[in-house]
Amino acid sequence: MNNSFTIEKVTPDNFDKLIGLIVALAEFEKLDPPDLEARVRLRKDCFAENPRFESYLGFMDGIAVGYVIIFETYSSFLAKPTLYLEDLFVLPEYRKQGAGYQLFRFLAQLAVERGNGRMEWQVLDWNKNAINFYNQLGASHLKGWYPYRLSENELKNIV
Repeated sequence: MNNSFTIEKVTPDNFDKLIGLIVALAEFEKLDPPDLEARVRLRKDCFAENPRFESYLGFMDGIAVGYVIIFETYSSFLAKPTLYLEDLFVLPEYRKQGAGYQLFRFLAQLAVERGNGRMEWQVLDWNKNAINFYNQLGASHLKGWYPYRLSENELKNIV
């Protein structure tokens, strides 16, 4: 990568750049971007006394070209925290220039420094570029596991 690449933690001053990249990810994944209420919650959750997630921006030559959102879960079998990668996104026009690798490497270093037993994430089955990227890094596809989800309404139905 010939360009200058830096990584910065998301702050109130650069939060709007994060939102712009989240909107770009939603467009890429053909999903609805966060509405105004969701954006307010994202800000609150990012900067709370006990933040629900951490986020970092990747800059290439001073331009915010990508981001990650992470949080920790816990593995009872490892008896160690797991770094969970919720989002890793690089703008399409900046891909294949090392930005994704630099962001991922940064997270791997963070996980090692924090004593995480592993790092986990999900990838859409149609995103072959991401799948190839993760395979090249040596990541393992968890065969035999099925992700499940309950929506907010489904949770309320159970209660």
